Amino acid sequence: MSSSAVPPAAPLRALRPDWLSNPKVWRTEVLAGLVVALALIPEAISFSIIAGVDPAVGLFASFTMAVVISIVGGRRAMISAATGAVALVIAPLNREHGLGHLIAAVILAGVIQVVLGVLGVAKLMRFIPRSVMVGFVNALAILIFMAQVPEMSNVPWAVYPLIIGGLALMVLFPRITTAIPAPLLSIVILTAITVGAAIAVPTVGDKGELPSSLPVPGLPDVPFTLDTLTTIAPYAFAMALVGLMESLMTAKLVDDITDTHSDKTRESVGQGIANIVTGFFGGMGGCAMIGQTMINVKVSGARTRLSTFLAGAFLMVLCIAFGPVVSDIPMAALVAVMIMVSFATFDWHSVAPKTLKRMPAGEIGVMAITVAAVVATHNLAIGVVLGSVTAMVVFAKRVAHLAEVTAVIDPDNTTAVYRVTGELFFASSNDLVGQFDYANDPEKVVIDLSAAHIWDASSVAALDAIESKYAQRGRSVEIIGLNDPSADLHGKLTGELTSH
Repeated sequence: MSSSAVPPAAPLRALRPDWLSNPKVWRTEVLAGLVVALALIPEAISFSIIAGVDPAVGLFASFTMAVVISIVGGRRAMISAATGAVALVIAPLNREHGLGHLIAAVILAGVIQVVLGVLGVAKLMRFIPRSVMVGFVNALAILIFMAQVPEMSNVPWAVYPLIIGGLALMVLFPRITTAIPAPLLSIVILTAITVGAAIAVPTVGDKGELPSSLPVPGLPDVPFTLDTLTTIAPYAFAMALVGLMESLMTAKLVDDITDTHSDKTRESVGQGIANIVTGFFGGMGGCAMIGQTMINVKVSGARTRLSTFLAGAFLMVLCIAFGPVVSDIPMAALVAVMIMVSFATFDWHSVAPKTLKRMPAGEIGVMAITVAAVVATHNLAIGVVLGSVTAMVVFAKRVAHLAEVTAVIDPDNTTAVYRVTGELFFASSNDLVGQFDYANDPEKVVIDLSAAHIWDASSVAALDAIESKYAQRGRSVEIIGLNDPSADLHGKLTGELTSH
């Protein structure tokens, strides 16, 4: 073989996934996928109950979402499945119109997500401040823990030592070896103890019956009419927005944890495709799951699409082939895993006294409002929106005071020069009009904006009002120093913003 035939193999090796050539990565990804699959089963069943559907509907959704998003998603190692947020949105639709309408809404929500993804909705992520992101993460950790409280209430006393033992295993075992994920070892050991000693505690099987066969594709059982569309459209739109927001926030969180970048536009479109496929397979839809994603990425150390794919594949294998064994897993084992996840997810540095002393009051307020809103509503999307709006108000209030006006009178008292410094927009421009001496200024007034920037129509209207007030007193105004964008905006709008 000639030497010229060798180089093309190098790019092919570069495109090969790490897990194909690295046994350690392969082991990590496979075991991580297995742990996530075990954690997905009770969660999917619980969310099915919230949505008012058969447990199989939630489990099928978790299977198809994970498998599809592992191929078309933009964030590697992120887990998408049936979620509580989506369940809350579509529960009223299922209750009032039945499963057929719910499935149709899932498919329509997927189409909406694809459209929003193509239109660039992912770019809006850059407008979410860090304080909102920290609040989102801390609220999520609190919600994960709160979701475990019912599993620790009114239960046999044996549940508590099992949870404590599971936590101890996950804390101590990594000090010995990280070859096997501590959560998986904890689940196996606690299951062996409860089964071997015949300890009567709540198990996965108590949550609902596991499916015994794979899902079959089909069309939703609804009349394909305009009336059906108008019925499902509001629920589909709400589901699309909530799902995208949770997924994009989760992707950003994983980006930060792994120090890698992900394609948010691809993730948006991928979420839509996954929901469309899920709908045609009779699933309840879903989005990214932060709890399971943290198990996969932060606790188990997964970094590739393989773990996501295997999480969905193992889920069905466990349900269909090992249903009786999985049903015997004590809920205490999974509760211990989720408590560990909530502890690892919470940003403890953000609430340390040293940090709070240095943090601006506005930033602390935004973080607190985000946390309070999410915890109160159990809806991450509402908290993020409310926190972002609060952050914008705080920012606008802060920047509004940065516009300053300095007056200089010529020695011959023929010209008054006003130098404006800062950002001119709706908040700061409101105070601008009152900072000029209309009654006592000379006949010529110069407003120097070389150190300022005009951002909106409110600022142009304020400048027009200043010129009008001087004109009423027979004085002329000259505006100088406009940068190109400001001059362009001022030229288009001046004189057009008030009625004549």
